[in-house]
Amino acid sequence: MSRTSLVADRSPQELDRLAELAEDVIRRARAAGASQAEVAASIDTGLNVNVRLGEVETVEHTRDRGFGLTVYFGQRKGSASTADLNPDSIQATLEQACAIARYTEEDPAAGLADPARMAREMPDLDLWHPWALDTEEAIALGQQIEAAGRAHAGITNSDGAGVQMGESVSVYANSHGFIGRERGTRHSLSLSLIAGDDEGMQRDYWYDSVRSATDFMTAQALGDKAAERTLSRLDARRLSTRHAPVLFAPEIARGLIGHLVGAVSGGALYRRASFLLDHAGKPVMPGWMNIVERPFIMRGQASGAFDAEGVATRDSALVENGVLARYILGSYSARKMGLESTGNAGGIHNLLIEAGAVDGGKDDFEGMLARLGTGLLVTEVMGQGVNTITGDYSRGAAGFWVENGKIAFPVEEITIAANLRDMFNGILAVGTDVDPRSHVLTGSILVDRMTIAGE
Repeated sequence: MSRTSLVADRSPQELDRLAELAEDVIRRARAAGASQAEVAASIDTGLNVNVRLGEVETVEHTRDRGFGLTVYFGQRKGSASTADLNPDSIQATLEQACAIARYTEEDPAAGLADPARMAREMPDLDLWHPWALDTEEAIALGQQIEAAGRAHAGITNSDGAGVQMGESVSVYANSHGFIGRERGTRHSLSLSLIAGDDEGMQRDYWYDSVRSATDFMTAQALGDKAAERTLSRLDARRLSTRHAPVLFAPEIARGLIGHLVGAVSGGALYRRASFLLDHAGKPVMPGWMNIVERPFIMRGQASGAFDAEGVATRDSALVENGVLARYILGSYSARKMGLESTGNAGGIHNLLIEAGAVDGGKDDFEGMLARLGTGLLVTEVMGQGVNTITGDYSRGAAGFWVENGKIAFPVEEITIAANLRDMFNGILAVGTDVDPRSHVLTGSILVDRMTIAGE
């Protein structure tokens, strides 16, 4: 898994080609009467192999192209896109975008981002690590991962192992003269297993996701982890309805932070569809909590020097000492709210949730279990029962009942419920056990009290 690409790297030439195409289309759009124009173009390639019970299930090679154009005639906007980069398709896309713009209503918030906000520095963030993996090697690796998991006593079946490699090159350009080039790789390994018999069966999985294949956990370790997680769920019980503290495992905890991000993002705010409306500058979490955006993390899952509009990204606090420091805005939502873009068109660029606790301590996972004492450890959530307008939170869950800081038994078929406002204010600790597989970098999160609905 440690080999890097030995074939010729054509990404610089592909970036040049996309940049030249973008500049040309912007010139043609201006000639057609557009006052402003922007282009996003990309080429994505990949290999995806799935193996089940030692046999190949699917092999998929991909090479996808994307081209999107937005034009502005004053404050009338038109957008069109194509998956084909040949000249006729590009010309048709240009004509469609212009035609749409001529007939849409004016929108006072429409237009490119402020030219003064365009990124000027493009540091190398170490995001490009092609993986020289041919189909046979990918199949063998998938078989190795699955064999490692199936070797555990008690594992009775497999949903399969997956090996995926991907490369992406993209260009964003606009009529301010900005041209931003990005290239990145994303690779993943996964395994899903089944344990038990007709009396009771459980399924679980594990995966790893990296920029560079040199950072993968070993095939053996991934298989072991998937098997251990699956076996640990056997003989799961239901709980009686109760109130108790809840510890969210890191891979689930990041979903809680995702609800915060959604509630303070421009689209929800200018539509007045958020329970955190008008909360900038107000406490939303305990006073010891800090959340910062870090766009320049080397090999980060969402690192980048500019956002989807070319606006420069920057290190910035989102929550500072429990207070919501700002919203998450692109140019359009910022104008709708009378504010300025925060460089978040297209999303957030690596959120780091700092470890800590109400008493100033910092704990690993075992320490977080000790803090939980007696309560619920959540390792899986199901359903869509989150209302970001009211903050109501109610989701199916599975995990483990913990007594005196030790896992007692697995639980399933329960529902956990509270209001996100209360959950955020009731956070007692954030662990040091950070899950690096996401752009939301958080350890486990302990919430003081939730309703657990069961039998």
